[in-house]
Amino acid sequence: MFLFSPGFLFSPSGGAETLFGGVKEHIVPLDGSKIVLLEEMLRWLRDHLLTGDVNLFLQENTVRPGILVMINDTDWDLMGETEYILQPGDHILFISTLHGG
Repeated sequence: MFLFSPGFLFSPSGGAETLFGGVKEHIVPLDGSKIVLLEEMLRWLRDHLLTGDVNLFLQENTVRPGILVMINDTDWDLMGETEYILQPGDHILFISTLHGG
């Protein structure tokens, strides 16, 4: 998917989309005039898109254990995690790895 406006693509997957109204792709606006950290984006997602239980998505100021975060197909551990500076056109993917058993 290509973005034609300043923003990034947010994609919950692996069941995480149920926390966001079942929608698997969201184009999120990004103000190009200021630096936005991934940590700030998590709060924005919580306040604007999250429809499910916040505790199933966030723990303190980060995603809860069991949710894999990819930034442009790269593990966020390699990108600075919550300190990553979002760029227009980024693709942020959240994959739930939590399974019942």
